[in-house]
Amino acid sequence: MNIYKKYKKFYRAFREKKGVLGFSHFGRPIYYFSIKKTDYPKIIIQYSIHAREYITASLALKQIKNFYNKGKRGHIIFIPIVNPDGVIIALNKNPLYKANGRGVDLNVNFDAKWGKGASNVLIAGAENYIGEGPFSESETVALRDFTYLIKPNATISYHSKGEEIYFEFEQDSERFIRDKKLAEKVSLVTGYAIKSTPFSCGGYKDWCIKELKIPALTIEVGCDKLKHPIKKLGDIYKKNEKVIDVITDFFGVNNGT
Repeated sequence: MNIYKKYKKFYRAFREKKGVLGFSHFGRPIYYFSIKKTDYPKIIIQYSIHAREYITASLALKQIKNFYNKGKRGHIIFIPIVNPDGVIIALNKNPLYKANGRGVDLNVNFDAKWGKGASNVLIAGAENYIGEGPFSESETVALRDFTYLIKPNATISYHSKGEEIYFEFEQDSERFIRDKKLAEKVSLVTGYAIKSTPFSCGGYKDWCIKELKIPALTIEVGCDKLKHPIKKLGDIYKKNEKVIDVITDFFGVNNGT
């Protein structure tokens, strides 16, 4: 069973709060799963915004089960597949496909220095096309509006690959220090290096930092030497097993300051 079918089956069986936050270009639902142990902190975790990185959707299902069974604090909203059209293309036609169903790279389609990334392209295709304008795509509009609705204290974006963590996007000095502390704690439990990406912009992480002024991390799972799709889910899950606890503890102990 491929991950898209597994994800739909998981949604049907899930007995906690769940729903549809929006629809893809071709009308596929974008599901979310909401598990509340405590009201605070509220965290959105999104996965598979890039089609070929659907290994992160498998990670999402394992993290949902783990937080449901063992989580102690926090209200976590999981979005395992932001880009269902693209995932279908990657599964069935082009395993290296990254964009959505219209050939737009969703993670350069947010209003955060949109169109100024070093790798951006202006023609629709498998990767890096920025779209006609920020939020030109139904998927990014849905994620934006859902984020406004939830008002999270932080967001996490799971990608693959590289085993790196990104946390910067033109924060002021006070928020930079706060966000770096969180990144360092996640780095400690995952073993992933913190890296700077000064020539990347237009992503969900970037928009959350710019618009909401909250900590937002991108976590790249899987060794950079491996090809897409990555077949190392056990190792990926093990390295990320404590990430949610670390984040909820960060807010619980010091209120994120």
